[in-house]
Amino acid sequence: MSADSGGTRRLAVFGAGVMGIGITTLAIGRGIPVVLVDVDQERLGTARQRVRNELRLAHMMGALPRGGPIGELELAGSASAAADATWVIEAITEVAGLKAEVHKEIASVVAPGTLRVTNTSSIPVDELAGQVPTPEDLVGIHFMNPPYLIGTLEVIRGPRTGEPAMSAVKVLLSTLERKGIVVGDGPGFVTSRVLHRMINDAANVVEEGRAGVEDVDALMEGCLGHPTGPLRTADLIGIDNLVDSLQVLYERTGDEGCRPSPLLLRKVAEGDHGRKTGRGFYEYGVR
Repeated sequence: MSADSGGTRRLAVFGAGVMGIGITTLAIGRGIPVVLVDVDQERLGTARQRVRNELRLAHMMGALPRGGPIGELELAGSASAAADATWVIEAITEVAGLKAEVHKEIASVVAPGTLRVTNTSSIPVDELAGQVPTPEDLVGIHFMNPPYLIGTLEVIRGPRTGEPAMSAVKVLLSTLERKGIVVGDGPGFVTSRVLHRMINDAANVVEEGRAGVEDVDALMEGCLGHPTGPLRTADLIGIDNLVDSLQVLYERTGDEGCRPSPLLLRKVAEGDHGRKTGRGFYEYGVR
């Protein structure tokens, strides 16, 4: 279904992880019906409650309007549930091969001309477009975490992305009440190319014993105006997600500054992934 066709507009989100849940929360909080698709039945089984929790938090923070219409949420374990979607957002883990396989599956069930979005922080859109049908329908969007709180997004137009897809993105973002800034394709785009290396450098400074976690963040906040500090930001992103993105950047650019810090790798190995696990560079009281 195209964004301009009649009937109720409906969003399909693939992936019930942190970002998929956040994007779903944003959409239903704006009154958009969502079908949330994931093959992991255990994760899917907790998805409705996680969305409720995020919606409650978004209302408490004033990030989404109270009292407005809430979009219907459908949970599904098969891509076929997205067949009549107006827009599709893939929000699975940052692994190019897995994303390409999911997009092939999506393309097999939706009509040509349906907007397909990859939510990615670092993988070039054209890398995926070369592996999937109708690459002209594929656009990248880098949603920041949490999606319902951060109102500005990167929109990545790949070399094969068509004008109709870009028009559909404008409609989607307008419906979500989000501002998109269109950037060129390439590893890390703008925000991750700049931010992730800075976080990696901050972790290396701690690893080298030059300063503690709190002092690094305090200096970046107090001297340079960073709103939360790079290491607290890493906890919010998810240190596992950050390492995945750094690995993508390192493999595709050869930039040694993007080789994941040993400290980041240790935290991932120990299960200290940040706020979502209750511990990262900081303690959050829940594990």
